[in-house]
Amino acid sequence: MTREQPVIPGPATWPGIVGDVVLAVFLGTVGLLYGSLALLAGALYSACDAAGGGAARLPGLGNRRLRRAGWSPSKASPEPLPAIFFSVFLLMGAVQLWIAAITDIVEADTTPPETFVLAAVLLSMALRETLFQIKWRSVRRKSDGELQSLVEKHRHALFSSVIVLAGVFGAMGGGAWDLPAMLYLEPVAAILVASHVLIQVYRLVTRSIYGPISQQVREEDAASLIETVQRVHGVITVEDLKAQEKGHYVTVSARISVNPRITVMEANDIANRAKMLLLNRFSHVTDVRIQVAPYEAEYPYKSNAEESDSDLPNLLQ
Repeated sequence: MTREQPVIPGPATWPGIVGDVVLAVFLGTVGLLYGSLALLAGALYSACDAAGGGAARLPGLGNRRLRRAGWSPSKASPEPLPAIFFSVFLLMGAVQLWIAAITDIVEADTTPPETFVLAAVLLSMALRETLFQIKWRSVRRKSDGELQSLVEKHRHALFSSVIVLAGVFGAMGGGAWDLPAMLYLEPVAAILVASHVLIQVYRLVTRSIYGPISQQVREEDAASLIETVQRVHGVITVEDLKAQEKGHYVTVSARISVNPRITVMEANDIANRAKMLLLNRFSHVTDVRIQVAPYEAEYPYKSNAEESDSDLPNLLQ
């Protein structure tokens, strides 16, 4: 019997969400005061990270439905309504940044950023790295899925921070070296980061609505399904069972072994009884697919469908 365990993104923690909110407020305030589109784009990306974590942590109907059914969700997937609510505002912010940056480029209305803008970018990168180290120490003893999710999130955030830094530093260099073309690096950086935000918003919405395409259920949860199938009269053993989360529901595919001397109709009847038992006992299970295979006698399993009038006598050991 095999049960695969893919990488499962770990839930966001509230300290990480608060840190992203603080970064968004800080960068947004400095960007508004000094008229820096690149800083505003960085603030928007921090707000996107906070929105994704907040949508995953907020209680929702889907996860409560699984818990009421006695199922422990293996992930904290974003709930659809909060995710869509946050995504609308992020989408509006990204579009506004696009319009403002393109307007500055077309009208040639660009000025070199102030020195404090560069200092704010460097300070935000230092704060983000500090938050990453704190979160790394808190999850490094947990599952590899949480570590991979944290590293991936930090890589995307670092990518946006580097773009903002390059745009601000390049625009400042253009003003110092009297190179007007380099002044456009800041609005270009704002466009790139806003596009990155749109990609993250799209992933947030699709993940919250459709769920992961192939999210494996934890082993301890799948064990209850296996135990239920094994109780069905006629099932000798469960050779393989895989349960996958799709949104807020679970689909099950299993392969069972039965007595090779029974007819095909009897085997199908056993599979149907196992399917109906899973659907009736677990309300969150919406689809069950069961394959039937003949029992191989060399395996050390005892059939629960052995005929009572077997030719071999039962001996007390």
